[in-house]
Amino acid sequence: MPIQTLDAIDRRILAALQRDARLTNVQLAEEVGLSPSPCLRRVRILEKSGIIGGYHAALDRGGLGLGLTVFVGIKVERHHDEPAAAFREAVKALPEVVSCHLVSGQSDFLLQVVVPDLAGYERFLVGTLLKLPGVSDIRSNFAIQTVKAQSPLPLDHLPAGP
Repeated sequence: MPIQTLDAIDRRILAALQRDARLTNVQLAEEVGLSPSPCLRRVRILEKSGIIGGYHAALDRGGLGLGLTVFVGIKVERHHDEPAAAFREAVKALPEVVSCHLVSGQSDFLLQVVVPDLAGYERFLVGTLLKLPGVSDIRSNFAIQTVKAQSPLPLDHLPAGP
């Protein structure tokens, strides 16, 4: 998929919204050096193109009682048939799975799972993960400390616009 050409103002808009998506249009316009109407037009274009896919609140996992993060490597029996498709669909429906990636290496999928504690993970593992279609192996890695959580995406690699 080709990278859309973004100018310096578009990049400043994206950087500002990644820092604080609750900025009002007036605040955003002031920060990026535009008047409010052209700023809002640009934001709408970025939304319509899919570059801005939504706005989300960053919640504190520990404050919500989700104190354990587990990275789970899952191997499936087959990649290109119904069990693999069923596995993908089943994983999408699990709220404990906050991300799922098809990966290369020893596992086929890498899941990031959040649960309250070790007992909660045991229940999730035995009651849910082991019952998913096509699963042949599960390897769990427990996060001891979060060094860097989700952060803003880098934008410097984008082609310069007019």
